[in-house]
Amino acid sequence: MPAKKPTNARELLDDIEMLGLNPKVQHFASLRPTPVQREEKKKWKRNQHQPGNMLENDFRDVKPHVLGAKGAVYEAMRCLKCADAPCQKGCPTSIDIKMFIQCIASENYYGAAKIIFSDNPVGLSCGHVCPTADLCVGGCNLAGAEQGAINIGGLQAFATDTFRRMKIPQIRNPALPPKDQMPAAFNRKVAIIGAGPAGVSCATFLGRLGYNHIDVFEAKPYSGGLSTIEIPQYRLDSEQVMWETSLMEDLGAKVHYNKALGRDFTVESLKKDGYDAVFSGVGLPSAKIIPEFEGLTAEHGFYTSKSFLPTVSETTKKGCACGTGGPSMPKLHGKVIVLGAGDTAFDCTGSAFRCGASRVLVTFRRSLADMRAVDEEFEMARCEKAEFLPYALPKRVMRNEAGRITGLELYKMDRDDEGNYFKDEEQTMTVKCDFIISAFGSTTAEELQAAHAPMTFKWGNAVVDKSTGASTAAPWLFGGGDLIGSGPPPAGAN
Repeated sequence: MPAKKPTNARELLDDIEMLGLNPKVQHFASLRPTPVQREEKKKWKRNQHQPGNMLENDFRDVKPHVLGAKGAVYEAMRCLKCADAPCQKGCPTSIDIKMFIQCIASENYYGAAKIIFSDNPVGLSCGHVCPTADLCVGGCNLAGAEQGAINIGGLQAFATDTFRRMKIPQIRNPALPPKDQMPAAFNRKVAIIGAGPAGVSCATFLGRLGYNHIDVFEAKPYSGGLSTIEIPQYRLDSEQVMWETSLMEDLGAKVHYNKALGRDFTVESLKKDGYDAVFSGVGLPSAKIIPEFEGLTAEHGFYTSKSFLPTVSETTKKGCACGTGGPSMPKLHGKVIVLGAGDTAFDCTGSAFRCGASRVLVTFRRSLADMRAVDEEFEMARCEKAEFLPYALPKRVMRNEAGRITGLELYKMDRDDEGNYFKDEEQTMTVKCDFIISAFGSTTAEELQAAHAPMTFKWGNAVVDKSTGASTAAPWLFGGGDLIGSGPPPAGAN
């Protein structure tokens, strides 16, 4: 049968292009030994992950969900715009997600950012670090589709960061009366303790309502709270966090730096100074330390997440103590054990690699399936070649004659048929290491709890009305964020 001749110029051009790609007919199969192919693959393979021990001092952004303009528009156009959007129901701040995605699809980035910041004053931080797999993305109806759920975190980060580069200040609501004509209630003095996600959100919402006297007291010489000092630079840039603080200041809120609760003032002293309402968003600044680690310090090779991550952040983030003669970055080497399996533990894991560790072993008492960390954090640690040891609980720290840590003895944990974990004292193991970083959770120290009086505490968290945030002991005293156990920061701050 004669070959079909091209019927038009387009088909002729297609044939020419195909001949250009395959200039000759291949009559025989290609032969290349597998060992040779493996060596050649190293020269062109692009998706090969860099081991963590090659990332020393490398704090560049490594988030996998970051999008550019073209990618954001394409991703937004995939959205189904569900009538009863489950993504919005899963968002702790109840952002109108489908609406801001629709704005991105039409390249209205300002409109998208306005929708986000209207409900979430720290929307830029949330776009970068929120555990979306457990929140909005977890409810996306496209999760079962071929291309998967919408990358909501990436879209939010893109829209808010684009708005940040527009350099548009936040303004007072034009619909409000002039400041001198506002009702007397809006001239009352409000004190906010902490310039972290909770404090910034509270001050921003009060400013939008028209309150004229808002004072924010921050213990550090910079703002951001946990977002600045505990989330590493490779996950969240401090400049983005401090920009959110500047939006708050646009509404008239004043930030007083280097003013620490318990050292410079107390809640009761603020009340005596004429503040009609006090909001505390100081978080949980103290680490939980189990008896096995009592008395250990960095000189012995022991850190907590509260001593390790802030030091790393202050030496790597612009706007903190970086380059101002402050603390130096922890110098790690050899094998590091990180205790815990939450998001903070995995922040410690990535930071340990970047501080010089050659191996990092994440040790926790539960199974891999029951880890508290979100999938994104675990996947990042796995790609950086972190190691994992489940079903293990510290028993005894091993030290040499100089007092330096040399290893950790652990109990073997087990689980019964009801899913309850228990310690099997008959089974133990020993793991050699050079450093230990404990990320076993956070609490509030007794001194800080006393400074909050008359607010009461239970299990380290402030006791408040869950609907209003008001203290059960004083109606003028409020709490929010990690202090009351709101959930994953910074979204839980709202």
